Amino acid sequence: MSEQRLHEQTVELTRDLIRAQSLSGEEKEAAGVLAQAMERLGFHKVRTDRLGNVVGTIKGNRPGPKVLFDGHMDTVPVPDPAPWTHDPFGGEIENGRLYGRGASDMKGALAAMTTAAALFAARTGGDFGGEVVVAGVCHEEIFEGIAAREISAAEKPDVVVIGEASELNLKIGQRGRAEVVIETRGVPAHSASPEKGVNAVLKMAALLTRLEQTPPASHPVLGQGISVCTDILSTPYPGASVVPSLCRATFDRRILVGEDQRAVLAPFEAAIAELAAVDPSFSATAAFARASASCWTGATIEGERFFPAWLYPQDSDFVQKALAGLRGAGLSPAISHYAFCTNGSHYAGEAGIPTIGFGPSLETLAHTIDEYIEIEQLRLGMLGYAGIMSGLLGA
Repeated sequence: MSEQRLHEQTVELTRDLIRAQSLSGEEKEAAGVLAQAMERLGFHKVRTDRLGNVVGTIKGNRPGPKVLFDGHMDTVPVPDPAPWTHDPFGGEIENGRLYGRGASDMKGALAAMTTAAALFAARTGGDFGGEVVVAGVCHEEIFEGIAAREISAAEKPDVVVIGEASELNLKIGQRGRAEVVIETRGVPAHSASPEKGVNAVLKMAALLTRLEQTPPASHPVLGQGISVCTDILSTPYPGASVVPSLCRATFDRRILVGEDQRAVLAPFEAAIAELAAVDPSFSATAAFARASASCWTGATIEGERFFPAWLYPQDSDFVQKALAGLRGAGLSPAISHYAFCTNGSHYAGEAGIPTIGFGPSLETLAHTIDEYIEIEQLRLGMLGYAGIMSGLLGA
């Protein structure tokens, strides 16, 4: 199949994926679209695992490394389509742009890596050592890296390519992310006699003030670690004349390389200990949030909300091979890092698998009204992915 025809199929597959609405846990239709496309394009094996991830493989004619291309199928919701000037699930094309929820994040990239595998197979005639694996991953938007564990355990890749939008640049790292839940406990009382109780909200106010005095560390490449309080809730709510006995706050903590669970929780635990030392009525805890959800297959996905950071040296062998492949495809990528969290938190941060990121479109278009991807970015993305395959598999 010609390069031009595969580019056309990239566009059509992106449109089909956009039309298949796929909130986290509701990816069934998109999974079917992707699996059928892989079969049409000649993938040697296409399977769907218990969580609903779609995994397609093209094998070379001799042993070699296995390169996994990761793209998630799920999207964030469209709370109100009214502000959109294009149907968020129509896959409409206008002035060289393809519009729709997930166009940039990241159904366009998923389509491009799928057709790129077919392009690479056609160019080489299957004469290469190793395997190309393309994975359409579920539940990434709410569980970065959790569904990816299922894929890496089964496939055992030697290198992973995250397909998140990178403006066609090469990414070698990212900050991680954690959700830390802190709770302060009080003693309920009638609000007409507050002195008879212990107000958990006031205890939380003291703890938040103390935490503001200890900003996270910074990293010379990844930048500043971040700790932001994103929600707070007292119990009972509404109060109804009751001194609150519990207050719960959630922190979004952006993690740096080298920060493990213990290091991330340490500042919270230290602040709690300091306040408890001077206030006998102060009682609080800090822990990572946990969550579970249903997959479209009926399986349950669950995990702790701690997703590590990762970063590789620019002169790493696999980075340089990927860079050479991109340049061979006619691209001129800069090397940088993602500003957001990806499934790389599992592959690189947890499993230690050499990982890079490369994807078409702008990072800033994700989750926006009138989200789009440029048709030319889809073409260059396909060529870039095929170039990475060539660089990493030596073909």
